[in-house]
Amino acid sequence: MPTTPDPAFAGRTYLPGPVHTVSAAKIAEFARATGAASPLHTDPEAARRAGHAGPIAPPTFLVSLAQATEAQYIEDPASGIDFRRVVHGEESFTLHRPVVAGDRLIPTLTVESVRAAGGHAMVTTRVDLSDEDGAEVAAVRSMLVVRGD
Repeated sequence: MPTTPDPAFAGRTYLPGPVHTVSAAKIAEFARATGAASPLHTDPEAARRAGHAGPIAPPTFLVSLAQATEAQYIEDPASGIDFRRVVHGEESFTLHRPVVAGDRLIPTLTVESVRAAGGHAMVTTRVDLSDEDGAEVAAVRSMLVVRGD
């Protein structure tokens, strides 16, 4: 098993993951845990008055789905990722529209880059989330630092 991330994984796109149904309960739980106090996250009526079909998720809500999807790459022994050496670098979110309770999202992982930097490896991944009709909903970009020896 390799001990450093394999740069050959850069550009690899994995098969789409399983459908993930966004629930109002999970949105409210995440909002409470992160201090997102807007009633749009917890009150279905407030969300409807604002023009949404149901409660909307805070943008960072998608991090758990993105990380679960990244596991395809991180847990692949050939990738060379030793998770004990991973430090989270940065995260960014692109929303094409709000994520609403009841959405059924399909994640697709792409390893955008793998590069060496100062004795460490910098890995950038992107998880694109679409609905069942194929319309883009969001993208989550993560940068991981895999510490060297």
